[in-house]
Amino acid sequence: MKRTFSLVILFVAVLFTSAFAQNRVPSKGMAKSAPDGHFHSYEFTRHAVGDNDILIDILYAGICHSDIHMVNGDWAEASYPFVPGHEIAGRVTKVGKNVTKFKVGDYAGIGCIINSCGECSYCKKGLEQYCEKGMVGTYNTPDYFHNNEITQGGYANNYVVSEKFALKIPKTADMKRVAPLLCAGVTTYSPIHFSKVKKNDSVAVAGYGGLGHLAVQYLVKLGAKVTVFDITEDKRQDALKMGAVKYVNVRNENELNGLKDNFTFIISTIPAKYDPLMYVNMLKMGGEMAIVGMPALENTPTINTTMLAMSGHRKVYGSLIGGIKETQEMLDYSIKNNIYPLVEIIPATEIDNAYRNVIDGKVKFRYVIDMSTLK
Repeated sequence: MKRTFSLVILFVAVLFTSAFAQNRVPSKGMAKSAPDGHFHSYEFTRHAVGDNDILIDILYAGICHSDIHMVNGDWAEASYPFVPGHEIAGRVTKVGKNVTKFKVGDYAGIGCIINSCGECSYCKKGLEQYCEKGMVGTYNTPDYFHNNEITQGGYANNYVVSEKFALKIPKTADMKRVAPLLCAGVTTYSPIHFSKVKKNDSVAVAGYGGLGHLAVQYLVKLGAKVTVFDITEDKRQDALKMGAVKYVNVRNENELNGLKDNFTFIISTIPAKYDPLMYVNMLKMGGEMAIVGMPALENTPTINTTMLAMSGHRKVYGSLIGGIKETQEMLDYSIKNNIYPLVEIIPATEIDNAYRNVIDGKVKFRYVIDMSTLK
């Protein structure tokens, strides 16, 4: 009798496991299997579409510098095979029975967050990126809502996500250019509004790359007077054409003259080692410097706190992406005001080359992968 009962339990368990496996969503992406490896095609599965979830067929995925740091293990040890990508734009192909925010056929996007505890003080304020339990990242993060399976990102053909953490993309959006807004866009939009930048403020953008060129567009739209700092001549005309009143090549020391006590706000998007105090000293008293650029750990800049104390009521703070509510606000604002990144569309086979170009600063300004090219 005992043996029969055990066999029944085993049979039921096998059936349950089999049914669960059948409900999982087959997916195909581009992955790395080691930090120094090359991208290759990779088949895997995502968790089943739950009652509150949507399934998105991914059309475009942006390449963020953070993807490179993460997949190469520059910030922390990664899990492999690793599919990066947290700038995701696509079309809804399936909805759970409780979903009200989306219907099949809608455009939808995913940024850096796919879940959070929803109960801590930060989540209740719409600041899910600072969740006390830890936000569930779009890739390389244990998903504590789904048995701690490691999330895989958007260099893939699809994604399953809770409707709460999906962004509504208006039908009028330029889908080829919208994906980078979901990270680079909100990363720059958020501190600009946190610091209450207004018309005619003298402001600066340090680093004119994927983040910086979006920061310039938001600041120009607000009517601020924008100075751009970078290390190359190649982007001077691009910055001025975008509305900057001045471009400073920091490698030309004479261009740095006369900039002390000049700005009410500076946003640093620099992804390399640099001297933050050089920019702090350009702030007016009471001015604010927001740091959003995140270099590899070995290149992380430091601030001499003694010199910072002597800088006199000039503020430095960090800012990390934005919550879901603010990301949706940014997305609606950007599309309404025709604020998009400048992009180069590439096939999935060109990701390795794109990574090399981003590292070498040879992209203007954001690569976006056409996921229909995924084989």
